[in-house]
Amino acid sequence: MLDYPSIRWWAGQGFGLIALALCVAGFANKRDDRLFVLLLFANVAFALQFALFRSWAAAAIAALIVLRVHLVRRYKQHWSVMLAMAGATLVAALITWSAPRDAWALAAGLIGTYGMFMHDGPTMRWMLAAAAFCWVISNLLIGSLGGTLAESLILITNLVTIARLHRSSRAEREC
Repeated sequence: MLDYPSIRWWAGQGFGLIALALCVAGFANKRDDRLFVLLLFANVAFALQFALFRSWAAAAIAALIVLRVHLVRRYKQHWSVMLAMAGATLVAALITWSAPRDAWALAAGLIGTYGMFMHDGPTMRWMLAAAAFCWVISNLLIGSLGGTLAESLILITNLVTIARLHRSSRAEREC
């Protein structure tokens, strides 16, 4: 863990808060395409946050999520691309593994990869909510206040948006 009030510690917290703003804006939006664009930028901030906290596996996986979000926009429902991305996530975790806490980042990366490539709408968001839960634990374990708050709010925002999508779908069927 970092020395409490170091510049690196504050910078890590700052990048976590930047990611928070971007993720909440993305998950609050009903349109998946806007969600993906905001997630690109949020995961750059998360990767920087994890690097500043020297959580290298989480940083590598967050950086790969930037690529994943880009690829999923073009190769949605492609098993081969999804499996390649999951393989890259596993390799990145193995190369940078430093402690059991890294298992949470790995789980988040794999769940999110499957959810984003193979699902959309509420099902995708349920998978991303599960990934967010894993990221909450990962952030707690490294001491990131911004990241913990970001992922907790992402989880809540995602659940609220799932409910909104469900209500919209039900209203459309009733018309």
